[in-house]
Amino acid sequence: MRSILVAEDDRTTRYLLQSVLKSARFSVATAADGRAALDRLRKRKFDLLLTDIWMPRMNGLELMAHVRQEAEPPKVVVMTSDDTPDTVLRAVREQAYQYLTKPVDPKSLIELLTDVLAAKPARMPIEVLSARPNWVELLVPCELEVADRITSFVDRLESDLPGDLRLEIGQALRELLLNAIEWGGKLDPNQKVRISYLRGRRMVAYRIADPGTGFRFKGLEHAAAANPPDKPYQHLEVRAKKGIRPGGFGILMVKSMADELLYNEAQNEVMFVKYLNG
Repeated sequence: MRSILVAEDDRTTRYLLQSVLKSARFSVATAADGRAALDRLRKRKFDLLLTDIWMPRMNGLELMAHVRQEAEPPKVVVMTSDDTPDTVLRAVREQAYQYLTKPVDPKSLIELLTDVLAAKPARMPIEVLSARPNWVELLVPCELEVADRITSFVDRLESDLPGDLRLEIGQALRELLLNAIEWGGKLDPNQKVRISYLRGRRMVAYRIADPGTGFRFKGLEHAAAANPPDKPYQHLEVRAKKGIRPGGFGILMVKSMADELLYNEAQNEVMFVKYLNG
């Protein structure tokens, strides 16, 4: 039975979370503030910490800063109604694994926590190089699980955008990041992909640089972009034979979503640009 510590100062919410998690067969302990949560974490090992941000005595961000200094820190999922970029970015800096917005839907909560607990522990941390809301820059290890984490955090930075636009550019970011991790970084967690998220009044842009030597679509037989016109699905057979993750329409999909898609000469750096109305 996986163990979860819930740090939440609101008594009603704390009781609700405890009930929901116990019904899903998790072992659950609770704490009413960050200080009490830290005391519990130092007395016994938990698999996951589910924490609110704004609590008395010690807030969730301070709690996470202490937790990541421990010898065997649990994975941390943040839940809060504070979706401001500063709070989201501080959570990323403190190595939050995922981020939930209150009010929390019980079914979505269970699904997310189950996925987080099933994921392999990250061997290398996400490094925050810049945490300004209009210029975020990260170094992430070349592990596939990182793509969903980064997409989730960036989605919070775009909370003012229409939902369909957020979904579209989130899908583009995820696909570009997966390509960089899989092909440039060759799934080596010691290699890093550099991600820049730039937000202006009239545009959103991602710049992704992988540690590889680059590629050309010609001869890249696993990519949809390399298919001959009369064989639009040829790359799927190639990917299956090579044991490559499903998908493969990624670059074509990203091209259709982008207003600008720019590569450097080696094609190990790409910039995705989406212009905003107004």
